[in-house]
Amino acid sequence: MTGSAEPQLEIAAPALRGAAMPLLALTDISKRFRTDRQDTLALDRVSLDVRRGEVVCIVGPSGCGKSTLLNIAAGIDTQFDGTATFEGDPITGMGSERAVVFQEPALFPWLNVRANVEFGLKLRHVPKEQRKAIVDQQLALVNLTRFDRAYIHELSGGMKQRVQLARALAVEPHMLMMDEPFAALDAQTRDDLQLELQSVAQRLGATVLFVTHNVREAVILGDRVVVMSRGPGRVHRVIDVPLERPRTPDDHAVADYAAIVRAELQESSAEGEPRYAI
Repeated sequence: MTGSAEPQLEIAAPALRGAAMPLLALTDISKRFRTDRQDTLALDRVSLDVRRGEVVCIVGPSGCGKSTLLNIAAGIDTQFDGTATFEGDPITGMGSERAVVFQEPALFPWLNVRANVEFGLKLRHVPKEQRKAIVDQQLALVNLTRFDRAYIHELSGGMKQRVQLARALAVEPHMLMMDEPFAALDAQTRDDLQLELQSVAQRLGATVLFVTHNVREAVILGDRVVVMSRGPGRVHRVIDVPLERPRTPDDHAVADYAAIVRAELQESSAEGEPRYAI
């Protein structure tokens, strides 16, 4: 059963979120994509912080720069204006302390489930017995223990995402960055994985930056929901979601907060009636 907290809005400026240093701090981030024919401003002075142990979800229309912002935070894209820091240090590239989970599982089809989860540990030269213990733990966490010898083509879409999540968690990242990982899944599988991610995040105290088009998913998963405007992307509103966990799509309080987020998305839209999944 979810809590009955009264829905409320909060505009959150990174510098005003308390004295503790945020784990991730993005300040005045702007990003342009230039070609011979056009110059497109994708992000315009976006500022956002993520504190240790919280789940922050980003929603917004297609083309507003959600994935671009995540790529900057992950160190995949290093060509931008503004300041991006992680644990107080400038982000200059990718790092094992920031694990990325993509919409399409980036798994190795020639390896079985166990070998995929183990891959990052091998790169870090973790001893064999320690690798086995870590992989066993992560497979149990995502309910894949009995499929550890299966190959990727033998798995469903939801199981592939569980493997990707287990592999990300195996290297003990300080933050998970997830770019619409459940978007291509059927509704039931998506609901199941939303519950699993809540459970994993609570048990591990994980910090997560999660991009989604699905408003209700953002409310189910997020401690805060960042609403972005149409391109060029700007932070329109940050909404606290102080509901108890676990949360499900059928919870009345989740529906109430989803309605608030959707209203903010419509307000932020420069033109027309955007379509959002709720």
